[in-house]
Amino acid sequence: MEIKKVLNNNVVITENENNQELVVMGKGLAFQKKVGQSVDTSKIEKTFVLQNTNTSEKLDQLLKNTSEKYLDLASEILKYAQSKLSYNLDEYLYVALTDHISFAISRHEQGIQLKNTLLYEIKKYYKREYEIGLKALDFIEEKLGVRFDEDEAGSIALHLVNSELSGENMEIAIQVTDIVRDILNIVKYHYQVELDENSINYDRFLTHLRFFAFRFIRKEKMEDTVDDFLHEQIQRKYENAYACTRKIDIYLKNHFNWYLSKDEAVYLTVHIHRVTYRQQHPN
Repeated sequence: MEIKKVLNNNVVITENENNQELVVMGKGLAFQKKVGQSVDTSKIEKTFVLQNTNTSEKLDQLLKNTSEKYLDLASEILKYAQSKLSYNLDEYLYVALTDHISFAISRHEQGIQLKNTLLYEIKKYYKREYEIGLKALDFIEEKLGVRFDEDEAGSIALHLVNSELSGENMEIAIQVTDIVRDILNIVKYHYQVELDENSINYDRFLTHLRFFAFRFIRKEKMEDTVDDFLHEQIQRKYENAYACTRKIDIYLKNHFNWYLSKDEAVYLTVHIHRVTYRQQHPN
């Protein structure tokens, strides 16, 4: 195992037998070591695989001013998160979460406490990620002796949500959350009901809205594949749900100059009908 890059005295980049880049950590692992020399495997304490060379470059930049103990902690949190989530986490999270933890500790030491203005939405719409965020607070307290409040759990949850949405920046996750919240409110006000957040249909609707919002933010317009006949059938069969979809369309036009395609209108209508029907017809 040959050293490809020294990040600091305790962290190096190397490769495994499959030519995959590895981040290898251990106390004194790289002390007085140079590129090309062998890694002392007896000192390895933690290893994780990198698929993207850009990630190792970002780690290099980050660890010049950040303790690797935060990278170690981020690795533990992400290992736990991956065991609880059904989707794969983007490896850039190693960088993003390490940086986040480091900055959070720095703010704490300066007595600066930032409120998470999206905490209510995060707790409602990203329950699994929020629960992982709470568990991450336990990891942080155990390793660093600092107990953060639930605002920080919400911020960590947003990093996980962001990873599900293909590793875009944090601003994207916040925009997605805002749009999802607004559309859900339109549905609730239109039907004058509270949606059953524990139902499978609600989970499906939420997933659809997240990726709908993500496509919108990335300007990925869905091409129309639905013919006029099906579009008209959906309007007639789910008249109330389609009326709700038109309200969402108006919201998107007024706020973002965005127009729903026929496909998007059809899919939204079907999801809206499904998520509201059982509550209106419990028997």
